[in-house]
Amino acid sequence: MSSTPISQTRLDDVLRIQRPDRQTRPLVLASPHSGTAYPPAFLALSRLPMQVLRASEDTHVDVIFGAAPALGVPLLCALLPRVYIDVNRESLELDPSMFCDVLPPHANTDSPRVRAGLGTLPRVAGEGQHIYRRKLPFTEAERRVAQCYEPYHAALRGLIRATRARFGHCVVLDCHSMPRSSLEGPRRGTVPDIVLGDRHGTTCDPAVTDAAEAALAGRGFRVHRNKPYAGGFTTRHYGRPGHGVHTLQIEINRALYMDEATREPTAGLHRLAAAVPPLLDALSAVPGVAQAAE
Repeated sequence: MSSTPISQTRLDDVLRIQRPDRQTRPLVLASPHSGTAYPPAFLALSRLPMQVLRASEDTHVDVIFGAAPALGVPLLCALLPRVYIDVNRESLELDPSMFCDVLPPHANTDSPRVRAGLGTLPRVAGEGQHIYRRKLPFTEAERRVAQCYEPYHAALRGLIRATRARFGHCVVLDCHSMPRSSLEGPRRGTVPDIVLGDRHGTTCDPAVTDAAEAALAGRGFRVHRNKPYAGGFTTRHYGRPGHGVHTLQIEINRALYMDEATREPTAGLHRLAAAVPPLLDALSAVPGVAQAAE
């Protein structure tokens, strides 16, 4: 799969909302990291080859969940890559060492993600390799946040608001993939296929996580909870079970569906895509969630 250059920032370059003809389920799906559109100006600033930059992509996750609109569920996808801007962070979660001027006091400069080099504008890609040839002006971060980050979250808020208004509650499934190398599993059979993150039971009704786990385990997948991924900014920020918004992060082991070196899909992608309809059925039918939101 080749990257797609873009030369200007329009809304259609930044995100895609695949809407059903009629939304029939209280669900919203989001894929924040499957984008492959690399702006030429960014590539000129980068010191890394494309293969290393692409290691951060959740490649093909939008394809795995691509049946959602036909099943009555909207699917929001960020089109720009995570190494350009990570919409699953706070808006200004930034590493001061990346910039040639002083960051504003409201920037979050000391989070664990920033220290790891993985802020809103990541500092590193691949195996901790520095992305940029030189330091950036803060205006570059402001521009990317205004043109890319804010429209994505405005779209997600709008989908959540409309879904909750229609059904009384909303379940957000935040869709990701994880490199095989990031997973623990010294013993055969202990590496998870899928990790569900609900911030240890705080971002959705436990029945939502239970339903997702049962549906996926029923398709033969090894499912873990909250380790090593308990949920990122989207899960934490939007998950308000007491107000009828239930947010669950799903991480899929990339080795299940693609060659991680070439990023080409394998036959496993079809197995995962076939698990999406029963997963959405299960999340749509969680007992008690709608009543609790009223």
